[in-house]
Amino acid sequence: MDMGSSTGHGGRERPGNVTTDFCYVDMALHSTGIWGSHDNADLLDFALPRLQLQLAIIFFITQSLHLLLRRFNLPRLVSEILAGIILGPTILGQFPNVEKVLFPPKGDVYLDLLSKIGYIFFIFLSGVKMDPRTVLRTGIKAWTIGVLAVTLPLGGSLMMTVLQQKEIHKYRIPAYKNTISIQNLFPFPVIATMLVDLKIMNSELGRLALASALISDMVSNLSSTVITYGRVGIMSFANVIMVHSTFLTVCLILFIFCVGRPLSLWIIKNTPEGKPVHKFHVILMSFLVLVVVLLTDNVGLNYQYGPFLLGLVVPDGPPLGATMVNRMETLVSGLLAPLLVTYCGMNVNLVEIFDLQFVSLVWSVVGSCLVMKLVSVFVPAIICRVPVKDAVALAFIMSAQGVVQMSFYYYNYVNQTFDGETFSMLTTSVLIQSALSSLVVKSLYDYSTLYTGYQKRDIQHTAINSELRVLACAHRVDDALAIRKVVEVSFPSRDSPIALYALHMVELAGRAHPQLIDHQLGQKSSNSTTRTQKMIDILSSLEQQYSGVATVQQFTAMSLTKFMHHDICTVAFNKLASLIILPFHRKWNHQGKFILDSSSMRAINCQVLDLAPCSVAILVDRHKARRAASSAYNVGVAFFGGADDREALAYARRMALSPDVCLTVVRFVPWDIYAGDSQWDAVLDAEILKETRMQGTQQDNIMYREERVKDGAETAMLIHAMEEAFDLIMVGRRHKDDTPQLLGLSEWNDLAELGPVGDMLASPDLTVPVSVLVVQHQNIKSI
Repeated sequence: MDMGSSTGHGGRERPGNVTTDFCYVDMALHSTGIWGSHDNADLLDFALPRLQLQLAIIFFITQSLHLLLRRFNLPRLVSEILAGIILGPTILGQFPNVEKVLFPPKGDVYLDLLSKIGYIFFIFLSGVKMDPRTVLRTGIKAWTIGVLAVTLPLGGSLMMTVLQQKEIHKYRIPAYKNTISIQNLFPFPVIATMLVDLKIMNSELGRLALASALISDMVSNLSSTVITYGRVGIMSFANVIMVHSTFLTVCLILFIFCVGRPLSLWIIKNTPEGKPVHKFHVILMSFLVLVVVLLTDNVGLNYQYGPFLLGLVVPDGPPLGATMVNRMETLVSGLLAPLLVTYCGMNVNLVEIFDLQFVSLVWSVVGSCLVMKLVSVFVPAIICRVPVKDAVALAFIMSAQGVVQMSFYYYNYVNQTFDGETFSMLTTSVLIQSALSSLVVKSLYDYSTLYTGYQKRDIQHTAINSELRVLACAHRVDDALAIRKVVEVSFPSRDSPIALYALHMVELAGRAHPQLIDHQLGQKSSNSTTRTQKMIDILSSLEQQYSGVATVQQFTAMSLTKFMHHDICTVAFNKLASLIILPFHRKWNHQGKFILDSSSMRAINCQVLDLAPCSVAILVDRHKARRAASSAYNVGVAFFGGADDREALAYARRMALSPDVCLTVVRFVPWDIYAGDSQWDAVLDAEILKETRMQGTQQDNIMYREERVKDGAETAMLIHAMEEAFDLIMVGRRHKDDTPQLLGLSEWNDLAELGPVGDMLASPDLTVPVSVLVVQHQNIKSI
């Protein structure tokens, strides 16, 4: 292509002496570089390098603002809008040279095109993540809030339109009506993104907000469509237009259902189980998205409706939905979709405002609609017995605005329904409402203290002849086998029954709506896997084996890995569990070879340790086989003192009730017996050790011995000697920094969640197949 930018005219004669004139343009797309440029052409005169520089500047300013503002709990959307305002006519646009060089009007077409493409695929992926069947499974509470949240503001808006219509200039009426209709939207993608940013998607409030938002989104879209066709139908001359539009809309829907759905099912059918979708199929679905956009625009609908509906008919989850999300999410949600928000901000001009009367009317409409939405969510939530604090937070979550509203505002701005002033005010209102919603919800709903309480939920304060409630988590089949082994060693009996709550953790792939499935109620996942079923069968057989003394209730949590700790803590809190057993993030096979090191599993364990409402244990399982049905299972406890060691010993004493378990308690005593623990800790340690020795006088399977050590080096030698002698070693996680027995070990502690002793026993270099249980006592909320 010619690098010049000249224009010219030409003509061609056709039969009948008819001449057709046309004009051509040589577009300057890309440069030959600084060494090959000619005619003194500036590098930024070419479209491609200018676009690359624009994207780099936008990305840099957006990320810089986000790094600063996220400290104040402000969402990324605020940074994206502010970046656009800075780059637009409000600030940098006041310097003509900057606007002329970096953001000339002739370059807007490329940013506009990229932002729209990004938003198209963002809406498509939002539809893919949604499961419309969730609406049928939601309770009456979500239905009540979701429906009333739409209908009440809709009625109020119709009254506002009737009362204000006569006082507004006729040229402003379309802008007024469209502003009200957009304000009353409840877009599911915006609310889901907000819940992810606030880290409360898996909380009870988050689940209620997601279910209510899904219902509200569908109801609001349906009602807006009905109202639009109703307005057209009222006009006597527009009957033909209404029939024509309705017919084309029905054809579009039929095309999506008759082409998009069968194509998706065909791709799934031709994808091997456990394998991702072939990249050709991903390209094919992406091409179909663009085709649907073209058809939607020609039908006369807003271009985003088609991709969203296509996303809804694509089955969520693996293989197709998950692959589409994994392949496209980073580029679309990280760069292209936010580009639309920033580009809208670049069209905001807060300097030149002329019609102050209509501007004040716009702000009054925004404020009135916000109040109506808050009330329409808060009142039904209170009627449904949602706590007042949560009801206020839910109202602000449902009233949040984001990229979807921005796209509608920009659509009306391009179609000249909104003038520059109206668009600037509405974009600013999105910034304010987004920031306000996040700050209010963050201040009202602090997830870090959600599960803490004053009630003691631990093994020490659970009577030895009462039911022990344990929540065990499993990511893999070998985790379920390890759990079964621990429960068997815990010796469930009529005098000491065990209630096991098993939580199978499944990573949420290609979905936006997390699920917590209770299999005791007959619930089934829409995409249950063979692996999950195997884990369920393993623990179900345990209940049959110990019928009457061990009960098993199983759950499946389908969630993003960064929110799985909420599911764990929620189930433990609701079931009054005394202990949570977590699988270690490193795995060994039956030959003792190291096979897995999962950073996501480690992050889950660390978060549970911080937030858990009860005691927590991390199980390091090395698949050590039982020697024989009649041989004893050797359990050792390394006791240094402190609350965590006392909790580990309390659990071991329960295990020692079994005649097949041989318990050995090794107390590590410093040379200076008065060093280390506080006086109160020393008293509590002495009391539980005394009870253990007394239990040992009545049972032959309990041994107690003391080892005097000088520092951590001597402790490490004795710990390594214990590895050969025991099937399971139990140890507390936390010890005081000045504990003489552990002096020097903390410097080599790589895994803080295991403590110095647990970290040493869980070393990947250890060849002895000994299992380890690292116990942390419940974190009690301080008064």
